[in-house]
This record gives sequence, structure tokens and C-alpha cells, in this order.
Amino acid sequence: MAELITLARPYAKAAFTHARESGTLEAWARALATAAAVSADERAAQLLGSPSWTAAQKADALISVCGDDLPADARNFIRILAENRRLPLLAQVHALFLALKTQQEKAVDLHLTSAYEIEPGQAERLARAMGEKLQRQVRVDTTVDASLIGGVIIRTEDLVIDGSVRGRLAKLSEAMNS
Repeated sequence: MAELITLARPYAKAAFTHARESGTLEAWARALATAAAVSADERAAQLLGSPSWTAAQKADALISVCGDDLPADARNFIRILAENRRLPLLAQVHALFLALKTQQEKAVDLHLTSAYEIEPGQAERLARAMGEKLQRQVRVDTTVDASLIGGVIIRTEDLVIDGSVRGRLAKLSEAMNS
């Protein structure tokens, strides 16, 4: 997996730099999301990996399926990826592009998993508190996992805070077995 990210990084940086300079970050994010979703389809993946199709044919096929979701400069980007046999990296390019975009916006995505439904007011207070701690704008995404028994797990880029009952019980069990 790390090798694919390494191969995708220069393409993601180039796309990001172009999008930032042209003021089209959102359009590029949508275009790359569409192209990545199309290339992830099993039939599209077979076509993109087919040795009987030329790079230009693969690019044209992908562009035609994506339709109007790809602006002209994104279409050129797809053609460059095809020429360099990097179309299978579209998912990684998209993920890296989004990471660069988030970093540019000084924002962070916070994934909150709780045993019970979180009220919007609670999520907003948590976002404010984490925003002050991380000195960034925080976007909260909540999910419910009843197996946590109680409490929450907070995940963001490289930070995990496990305040769940399940996590505490696991730590207690580990300490007792040591």
C-alpha cells in the first residue's frame, strides 16, 4: 500500500498545486472523486488494466464515463495518468489530494464513534474544544457503535482518544494479565 501512495504522491501534489493556483480546489476534489469512483468499479478496473487498449483509449473511456464532472484540465490530467500507466492510482491520488486540501484549509476531520446517538449540541462543543486544542477548524462525523457499551472514541489524522467502556475494560484486562 505504501508503494502505491509513493507513486501517487507526485500526481496528487501536481493536481493540488494546479487547483490551488487556479482557484478550483472544490471542482478538482469533485472531479478526482468521480474519476476515482469510476476507476474503482470492477468493470472499469478490468478495462483500465487491459493490455489490448492504448493509453489514449483508456483515458477517453474513463473521461466519457465521467462525463461533465471532469473539467478540461482534469481531463488532461487523466490523459497524463493514462500515458504514464497510473490510472489505477486514482483512488490514492484522490485521497492524497483531499489530505493536501484539508491541510491547506487548516481543517481536520474528527470521527466520533459513540455507544449512543450524540446530540448536535454535544458534537459542536466537542468540535470547538478540539479546534482550540489542535488550532484548526474541526469537522465532526459521528457514528454509533453499540459494542462500545458506553463512552466515545475520537479519531483524527494521527490522534486517537479511546474513552469507551470497551477500551477501558480491555486495558484493565491487559493490566490484570500482565
